[in-house]
Amino acid sequence: MDLFDYNRSIEHQPLAEKMRPRNLNEFFGQKHLLGEGKVLRRLIENDKLTSIILQGPPSTGKTSLATIISKMTNANFIKLNGVNLTVADLREAIAKAKDDLKLYGQKTILFIDEIHAMKSNVQEALLPVVEDGTFILIGATTESVAHDIIPPLVSRCRVYNFVPLEQEEHKQIINLALTDPERGLGGKYQITDEALDYLVDVSNGDVRNSLIALETAAYSLYDSNTIDLQLIKEAYQSRINAITNTDFYDIVSAFCKSMRAGHTDGAIYWLARMLYSGVDPLYIARRIVVHATEDVGMANPTALQIALAAKDAVQFVGMPEARMALAQAVIFVCESPKSNSVYKAINDALALVKSTKAYEVPKDIRDGSKTYLNPIDNPRSNHDYLPPELKGIKFYKPQNSGVEAKIYTKHNQQCE
Repeated sequence: MDLFDYNRSIEHQPLAEKMRPRNLNEFFGQKHLLGEGKVLRRLIENDKLTSIILQGPPSTGKTSLATIISKMTNANFIKLNGVNLTVADLREAIAKAKDDLKLYGQKTILFIDEIHAMKSNVQEALLPVVEDGTFILIGATTESVAHDIIPPLVSRCRVYNFVPLEQEEHKQIINLALTDPERGLGGKYQITDEALDYLVDVSNGDVRNSLIALETAAYSLYDSNTIDLQLIKEAYQSRINAITNTDFYDIVSAFCKSMRAGHTDGAIYWLARMLYSGVDPLYIARRIVVHATEDVGMANPTALQIALAAKDAVQFVGMPEARMALAQAVIFVCESPKSNSVYKAINDALALVKSTKAYEVPKDIRDGSKTYLNPIDNPRSNHDYLPPELKGIKFYKPQNSGVEAKIYTKHNQQCE
């Protein structure tokens, strides 16, 4: 490629691609990993990298760091994508890496973007070659290492967690993109402080999307060189609030704990976050049903009916209207008195069943028993409903809450 080819290739790249850092000194963020003197930085600079997985939100620099490493290392560098990677593709790369190592003493770094998307059999095929050093693996993922990558592969790698850029770091990148004469907009445009603040806020840490919006706004100008707030709002149609798998489990946890605590506003907020980010509303409905029994239970049995009705509404009406049925069920669960006696009763019973032998059914209540008396018609009948070995055991212990308070009082009177 000659100079003119290089200039043409740069010219037609999106601004976000042009502004990728070319070396560690141009890399913004992740100072806890790549600051001067940090272990990861020293390993890269000394070309002594071991297998690693870079985990973190989109646009925090994982792929950019891998690109920098490819320029700094003396090793062969292979880049693959986990979405469409097959065992056959991997075997081809393994064969070449083994030949290079055996014949030329040349090590190979294998970068797999979106490593979480790899099928488990492909991940398993990586195990022996990562372990014996055929490859130095760099995996990049926006998802949870714990949930999406098999444990044996994780155990063979060091996991480095990337975090969203600080707002000031984000602003520095945008200002650099505006002023850089070679890769950026060359100082032809300026942005108001108000527009810059909004752009950083609305992109929610996603530098790539903020640079796309900046480029769109700049190239739409025709009688001015100033990018103002209104222009950024037009260029950036919606706020980025996507949920990664890591965030997903945290947000679901926050949603469930808010319902359990009866914090209605918190539960509604997390519900809105999930709905806006495209979480399956039926999944949300299932969580509400669970908490209607687990956390409300006998204190307000109607909560289960409301939760199931919300589930039916999701299936019958669909989104976006079903959001109201989900919100109604969430509010009902939150505002209901709480009791986890049902949850404790079944769990205690299951624990006992698991830890003891299978006791025989008492004779009076066996199928076809001739001695059984219906207690409704015969209130004085005195049958054993538990095996003799479990006589006196109590699984259900009512709590003094809501509707269950009446049962609580009744049980206490029977015990006196």
